[in-house]
Amino acid sequence: MSEKIIQIEGVEEVLMAKVKSAIGDPCACFVLITCSEPSETGQMEVKMHFEGDETLASFLVESASAVFDERSEKRESQ
Repeated sequence: MSEKIIQIEGVEEVLMAKVKSAIGDPCACFVLITCSEPSETGQMEVKMHFEGDETLASFLVESASAVFDERSEKRESQ
């Protein structure tokens, strides 16, 4: 069974506008990562959007990954 992904024109732009409004000013950069609910086969669609400098966005993602890694290590050592 194949899945069809329906893209609604303009939805991503509206979502990004809402995110920007919620963050407020000043914001040098942000990254938004979302995923769909898993399909019956366990697959999920992952999307990433960012605004600002690409290098800074990459730094944010790497820093966030390090935080999650540290938390995971702490849980595993307990």
